[in-house]
Amino acid sequence: MIVAGALSLLMIVGLGVQAPAAIGLGLVPLVIVAPVLMWLDRVEPEPWPARIHALLWGATVAVVIAGTINSIVAVAWGETAAAVLSAPIVEETAKAFAIVYAVRRRELDGVMDGVVYAGWSALGFAVVEDFLYFATAEESGVLVETFILRALLTPFAHPLFTTWTGLAIGLAVSRGRPVFPSMLWGLGLAIATHMAWNGALSLGEVDGGSVVALAALLFVVLFIAGMISLIVVRRSQQKRFVELVPWLAQRYGMAQSEVSVFGHWSSMWSARRALSRSGRKDFDAVHAALARLAHLHDRPGPTDLATEQVLAAQLYRARQKVSGRS
Repeated sequence: MIVAGALSLLMIVGLGVQAPAAIGLGLVPLVIVAPVLMWLDRVEPEPWPARIHALLWGATVAVVIAGTINSIVAVAWGETAAAVLSAPIVEETAKAFAIVYAVRRRELDGVMDGVVYAGWSALGFAVVEDFLYFATAEESGVLVETFILRALLTPFAHPLFTTWTGLAIGLAVSRGRPVFPSMLWGLGLAIATHMAWNGALSLGEVDGGSVVALAALLFVVLFIAGMISLIVVRRSQQKRFVELVPWLAQRYGMAQSEVSVFGHWSSMWSARRALSRSGRKDFDAVHAALARLAHLHDRPGPTDLATEQVLAAQLYRARQKVSGRS
């Protein structure tokens, strides 16, 4: 990752010198997409180092792998083959490794976690890719049109594609199944939707903007359907977390005063907003430990005692910090 990061950074610096506007405009999707990912992650907040790792993986390792292979395919078989065939396969596979890494680090516990790590990895990739697209568009005199299409109309394109892989991996983990081959159906759908989008864009270059406009409209519809599905999953997780809190409190020796705030989702966030910045950090640590323990005990089969001990220790340390502030 260090080597890929250095290569990616050199490329970004070079683009910044040649086309500084491309760098500024390329950061717009980050501002749009990141708050949505943080909102989705509220039920069981992932540690920031893990989120940043996924983001940087997409922006460095995935970019370098995809850029290298796609360039070889473009030289050998043409730009269309690289865009429609190579790019979806290579890019989605490269982004997926960030999610697999989170599984190996035992940071991914359920379906929403898979979606969140997929989103951060895809966002990192999309930002760097937009730097390249906007720099090329500026040279060609179509920067405004490219910015509207990629940054304003379809900023969720890459996260939406990779979400299928995240869903498959998250489901596998939540059901106690091996990630491979369970993830293949999600990766296949990610590649297929990516191929369809890139194919529409390639066809639009030949037949005109109507194809691109139709593809963008279908993408918006797909995005809305995807968001509705994620909201349903998120609410289901909220409900399940609240249901398990009393049982978790009894199992881990928490007083009623400690857990009462977690009994209702709205009151929990109202209490959090009333805290100082440092107080929120400690509050989030307790919440995250409880949420991960809830996921652990909600999985089918026997509880992983080693993981439970680690999470229980995290909960204890977080509670100690909160009680120290009381």
